[in-house]
Amino acid sequence: MYKREQGYHKYDRSLLFASPIADEGPAGKHTKTKNPGEASAKVKNSSPQKTSAFKNCEKNLSSYWLMKSEPESRLEKGVDVKFSIEDLKAEPKQTACWDGVRNYQARNFLRAMKLEEEAFFYHSNCKEPGIAGLMKIVKEAYPDHTQFEKNNPHYDPSSKEDNPKWSMVDVQFVRMMKRFISLAELKTHHQAHKATGGPLKNMALFTRQRLSIQPVTQEEFDFILSLEEEEPS
Repeated sequence: MYKREQGYHKYDRSLLFASPIADEGPAGKHTKTKNPGEASAKVKNSSPQKTSAFKNCEKNLSSYWLMKSEPESRLEKGVDVKFSIEDLKAEPKQTACWDGVRNYQARNFLRAMKLEEEAFFYHSNCKEPGIAGLMKIVKEAYPDHTQFEKNNPHYDPSSKEDNPKWSMVDVQFVRMMKRFISLAELKTHHQAHKATGGPLKNMALFTRQRLSIQPVTQEEFDFILSLEEEEPS
């Protein structure tokens, strides 16, 4: 298990809210690139991008994440944005770039991610949303090529190749959850924990539910993994 940095609750969370925020749509992983290496070749600068604010506090950022994607087919400007954990597992080396994020706060979270950090793969905007499995970060933030592709539903004409607005990371499949952890089950625990002070009392899935990229605390991460061994509530 990846050893997380200490002090998650101590960093200045205002640093992550520094940019203007416009809530995202149903999920952030809207399209996929079959070969992540091809994506990095399409932009001039593929080095990791971080704001100065993140450089100052990166040691205290979350080491765990929740990342949303849509597992069911949905056309957006003629492009199917479906990408499930099964799709990730089927990719070469079970690895794909996480593109299509168009929200400043979610982008900043992408830029804060470090190699080998773990993330829940969350199925969003579907019949039964919830946590389907685990993946890890295998390449830190670099420019998202889809912002420059005019035929892509997430093309951004205001973004320039010498100063790209949007970033992505590469992720690799780790494993399926031992059982699917539904949003309804997580919400039941969240509501109970608000009264008792339990691990999910402040979980971003409920306090910033529209964000497609969310930090997860050590306490939240461990509690959710413990649910795998229990019968659904």
